[in-house]
Amino acid sequence: MQYSILIYGVEGEFERLTEEEQSEIMAGHGRLQDRLKEKGAYAGAKLMPTSSAVSLKPAAQTQNKPLVVDGPFAETKERLLGLYIIDCETLEEAISLSEEISSPIVTIEIRPIDWPGGLLNPDA
Repeated sequence: MQYSILIYGVEGEFERLTEEEQSEIMAGHGRLQDRLKEKGAYAGAKLMPTSSAVSLKPAAQTQNKPLVVDGPFAETKERLLGLYIIDCETLEEAISLSEEISSPIVTIEIRPIDWPGGLLNPDA
């Protein structure tokens, strides 16, 4: 089964950490990526700041195009900062892998993917 590992945190929090703290967090991502490479294909993304995002809002009338607005949809303090898409046998395995990137400045959400919508490995 495929799982998403969604990483939430406050924008700019990472940049306020010391270089040592940043290095420790990035080492966790390196360990996770090494473990995922051993398992096979995976996808990951670090999202750009929400100030670079746009959202599509539903049109008032169905025949019109959606309205494009600046910024993210959610009006919350925490933002989706990045994500991984991984293939695991069990939720417990996905949790174990996600522990590599757990830190005091982020919340990790692990969610099964029902419809992957594409291939992680185009040669598959």
